Amino acid sequence: MPKINLLYVITKLELGGAQKQLLSLIERIDKKRYNIFLITANQGLLMPEALSIKGLSLRPSRFLERSINPLKDFLALIEIYQFIRKNKIDLVHTHSSKAGILGRWAAKLAHVSVIIHTVHGWPFHPWQNPLISQFYIFLEHLTAKITNRLIAVCEYDIKKGIKFKICKREKYVLIRYGIDKEEFTDYNNVLGKRKELAIDSAQAVVGMVACLKPQKSPQDYIKVAFLVTKVFPQVKFLLIGDGQLRPKIEKLIQKFNLKDSVFLTGWREDIPQVLSSIDIFMLTSLWEGLPIAALEALAASKPVIATDTGGIQEIVKDGKTGFLVPPKNINMLAERLMILLKDSFLRLKMAEEARNSLGREFTYGHMVNKTEELYESLAGEKKYGS
Repeated sequence: MPKINLLYVITKLELGGAQKQLLSLIERIDKKRYNIFLITANQGLLMPEALSIKGLSLRPSRFLERSINPLKDFLALIEIYQFIRKNKIDLVHTHSSKAGILGRWAAKLAHVSVIIHTVHGWPFHPWQNPLISQFYIFLEHLTAKITNRLIAVCEYDIKKGIKFKICKREKYVLIRYGIDKEEFTDYNNVLGKRKELAIDSAQAVVGMVACLKPQKSPQDYIKVAFLVTKVFPQVKFLLIGDGQLRPKIEKLIQKFNLKDSVFLTGWREDIPQVLSSIDIFMLTSLWEGLPIAALEALAASKPVIATDTGGIQEIVKDGKTGFLVPPKNINMLAERLMILLKDSFLRLKMAEEARNSLGREFTYGHMVNKTEELYESLAGEKKYGS
C-alpha cells in the first residue's frame, strides 16, 4: 500500500494548546503509513521541538504570520499551494484560524483530495467587534464548504459551529486533546521546585499557565490576587507564561503592591513539575475552545477555578473538581478561591476527583487512533468513490 503524503499547516509554533497537541500527534502518528510534512511560521518557541521529531519534513514559511497582512497572506497561500503541488500531497490537515483558511484554500486550488481542519476554538467571539465576528463567520462558512471534515476538541465548538451555520453536524468529528497523566504525577521534588521558585514549603500557592494576551485576561488574575492577599497575605500567585500584555501586568503588580505575592515566571519547559508544586489552578479566560492548561492541572490533581467559557464545562465539574465563574467576575473568582484556601479538606477532595475525572478519551493513544481512523476513512472514500 503506497504511503500517504500528509501535510499539516499551523500558523505559528508558539507555546499553546493547539501547537502542543499538533506536535504530539506528529510525534506519534504511524510514519510507516504517512510521509509527514509541516508548514509553519519560521519562528516560534516550539520550533526546536518540531525539528527534533524524526520523520517530519518541516518547511518554515517566509510569509505565514498571525497578524492580518493581505500581501503576506496572499504570498503564504501561493507558497503553500506550490509546496502541495511539488510534494504531491494527498491529505492536508490545518490547525489555527489563519492557517486554517489559507491552508484549506491552497489545498483546494491544488486539487487535494482530502482536506481536514481542527477547530481549537472559533476565531469569532462576543468580546470582539461584531463586524469582525461576522467577517470571520463568513470566512469559516465559506471555507467549510471545501473541507471534508472539521475536527472539534469539545462539544461546545460543535454546537457553536452549528449555531452560526458554519456547516451541518455530519461534517464534525469530536476528538479530544490527549495528555499523558503520568507526566503529571511527579510529587517527589515538590519542595525542591518550590525552593527554586522562591516559595516557602508551608505557603499556599495558586498558579495560572497562559499566554499573556487579551484572550486569557491575565489582568483579572492579578486583580484576584489583590483581593485575596488582603485576607490571606501569605498566599503566593504564579503566572506562568509570557506575551504582549506582560508590561501591563508588571505595572498592575506594582500598582497593587504585589511584588512579594505575584511571580511572573515566563515560559517554562517544566510545566508538569510546576503544576505539581502548586495547590490550586486558576484560569481567567474571556473565550476558549478546550484549554489544555486546565486539562494538565486536573491531571496533576489540582482543583481548577476557571471562567465558564468554551468547553471548560466538559472537563471541570462545578463544585466537584473545581469552580466555574462567569468571565470578568473578579469578586466571585476571589470568593471561590478563598473557599478553597480556607477548607483544606475540600481542596484535597477536589484534587482527588480532578485526576480521576479524566478518562481514556483524553489520552494520546485515543487521540492518535481516532485521527488515523478519520484519515483512512476519508482516503478510502476518495479512492473508491464511496
